[in-house]
Amino acid sequence: MNTWPLVRLSQLSDGSIFKSTALVFHRCICESSQLFRQIHITTPQQLCFLHTGAPGSMVVTWTTFNETKSEVEYGLLGGRLFEMSARGDAALFVDSGEEERKMYIHRVTLTDLKPAATYVYHCGSDDGWSDVFSFAALNDSASFSPRFALYGDLGNENPQSLARLQKETQLGMYDAILHIGDFAYDMHEDNARIGDEFMRQIQSIAAYVPYMTCPGNHESAYNFSNYRNRFSMPGRTESLWYSWNLGSAHIISVSTEVYFYLEFGQDLIFKQHEWLRKDLEEANKPENRALRPWIITMGHRPMYCSDDDQDDCTTFDSYVRLGRNDTEPPAPGLEDLFYRYGVDVELWAHEHTYERLWPVYGDQVYKGSKEQPYVNPKAPVHIITGSAGCREKTDRFNPNPKEWSAFRSTDYGYTRMQVVNGTHLYLEQVSDDQYGKVIDSIWVEKEQHGFSAWK
Repeated sequence: MNTWPLVRLSQLSDGSIFKSTALVFHRCICESSQLFRQIHITTPQQLCFLHTGAPGSMVVTWTTFNETKSEVEYGLLGGRLFEMSARGDAALFVDSGEEERKMYIHRVTLTDLKPAATYVYHCGSDDGWSDVFSFAALNDSASFSPRFALYGDLGNENPQSLARLQKETQLGMYDAILHIGDFAYDMHEDNARIGDEFMRQIQSIAAYVPYMTCPGNHESAYNFSNYRNRFSMPGRTESLWYSWNLGSAHIISVSTEVYFYLEFGQDLIFKQHEWLRKDLEEANKPENRALRPWIITMGHRPMYCSDDDQDDCTTFDSYVRLGRNDTEPPAPGLEDLFYRYGVDVELWAHEHTYERLWPVYGDQVYKGSKEQPYVNPKAPVHIITGSAGCREKTDRFNPNPKEWSAFRSTDYGYTRMQVVNGTHLYLEQVSDDQYGKVIDSIWVEKEQHGFSAWK
C-alpha cells in the first residue's frame, strides 16, 4: 500500500514542503550513516582461529577499528549457549602506509577445551558482537588422524579455489588449514584495506578451523608488519617460525624469506636455523618420535621446482636448499638439516602450479623401490601447492624437467592431506578447474622414521 502523503499543488508553490522533507531525509541519512560507522568500527570482523600449540587450548583473533574489550562467549553444542567466557586483550596496529590507518587486533585464548568436542561461540563486547560460529576442539590424541587443506598464493583478486574451500571447511572436511605463504596480493596495499578484505574473505574458513600460516614474499612490505600483526602463531617469533603437534605429526613452519630480505636482519637466518636444529633435536628424541613419528615442514619458497618463470629454484640452486655464500659468515641452507633429522614430507608454494616430486635429496632421486617409490622412501617427499588463485595467474612449466619431477599441473587448485597413522600418510591434489576432481594422489608409507630410515 502506498503510504506517501497526498499534497495539493497549491501547497508546493513556495517549495516549503520539499525543503522540510529534504531536511528530514538528510537528517535520517546522516544519523543512519553515523550509526553504521559506529557499528563498523566496534563490531568484530576478520575472525581467525589458531592453534596455540598447547593441548586443550585455541586462540581467537579479530579486528575492530575502535578500542573495545576483548571477550569470547562460548559453550558446548547442545548445551547452554554462551555459558563460558574468556577475556583477552587488543593490540593497536598502525599500518605503515601513507594514511597510517589504525586497527585493533584482539586475541583471546580459550583453555580447558574438551578434545574433539564441538563448541559454539561469538566474540566481541557490549559495543558489538560477531555472528555465531562453531568449532571442534582439536583432538590431542597421538592416534588421531587429522585432515588438512593446504595451499599457498591465495589473493583477493581471482581467488578461484576459495568458494570450494569454504564449502568443504563448513562441511567438516578439515581439522586445520595450512596456508603456505602469500596472502591477499597484497595485505599492505591501499593502506592495508586489501589486508582487511582478505581477512574478511577467509573468515568463512578461519572462523571454523585453525588457520595456520607461514610468511611469503608478498608479505615483505614494512618488514612483514601486516603478517606479523594479523596472525598469532604458536611460540614467540611473531609467527615467522614455529612448530605444533597434531595426531601423529610434528608440524614445523619456517620462513624462507629470511634468505631473501637481508635488509630486515641477516641474523634471522642464523636464529631460525638454530631454533630449527633444537626443535628437530627435541622431536627426534626416541620417546617423542615414537609418539609423533611424522615430521612435516611447510615453507613458502621451494628447494626444487621446474617452473619456467626465472624464479628462485629455476635459475640457480635455491638459497633455501643450500644457503648463501655471500653473507658473513656463510648462511646455512635447510636441506642437510632436514635430511639429518629425518623430515618426512616438505610442503611448499610460491610457484603458481602443483608439482609432486619423487623422494629427493642432493638433486638425486631416492625412491623406496621402482614399483613403490613412496613406500619406505630414502629421502624426503616434496609437494609444491601454489595454485589456489591470485591476480598473477598460474605459471608455465619448463618443458624439460629434471628426473625428480613426478607429476605437474597448471590447474587452479589445492592439496588435501591426511596423517592416517604412524605409518601411512595420504596426499591428493584437487583441481578447481575440473570442478573438484582429484587429479593426483599418493600414499607415503614408512615402517621407520628418522635419519636411519634413509639407510
